[in-house]
Amino acid sequence: MATNYEDFYRENRHGLGEPTKEFVAFFDDYEKENATVLDVGCGQGRDALFIARLGHAVTAIDLSPSGIRDLQVDAVSEGLAIKSEVVDIRAFESEDRFDVILIDRTLHMLAPDERIAVLKNLLSLSKPKTHLLIADERSNIPAFKTALDASEWDWISTLERRGFLFVQRG
Repeated sequence: MATNYEDFYRENRHGLGEPTKEFVAFFDDYEKENATVLDVGCGQGRDALFIARLGHAVTAIDLSPSGIRDLQVDAVSEGLAIKSEVVDIRAFESEDRFDVILIDRTLHMLAPDERIAVLKNLLSLSKPKTHLLIADERSNIPAFKTALDASEWDWISTLERRGFLFVQRG
């Protein structure tokens, strides 16, 4: 049975723990300053908050009002200006384009055709040299790679292992 994250977040403040270590490692080596970052399925903000602390402009989206509320409480208490929105990722639209698009264990919650449709929509929010960072079920990675190969842009793999796929738009 799928986790009801709205209930989980209401009952578990900081329920998912620390930022994902692979994302932390990426940002440890990322040299661009003041990057625009989209955190898709941000939950309570475990990744969005640490990225904003580094000085990046973060947009964080999630379906859970409790998750977004918790993220904003933490952001305000730390003086971080994180733009957040309660939205179904299947319906997310933005006029912004991002330097980094981060998807941390979110796409697997969708049906296979929806996963690819969402990924394709997110690719449209990229700009040249955008980094796309995906953490998901290992079994989903080949379909994501196929979608990237079918994209109008070249995507260069920078990390692929154990359910992680990091690529950069050429």
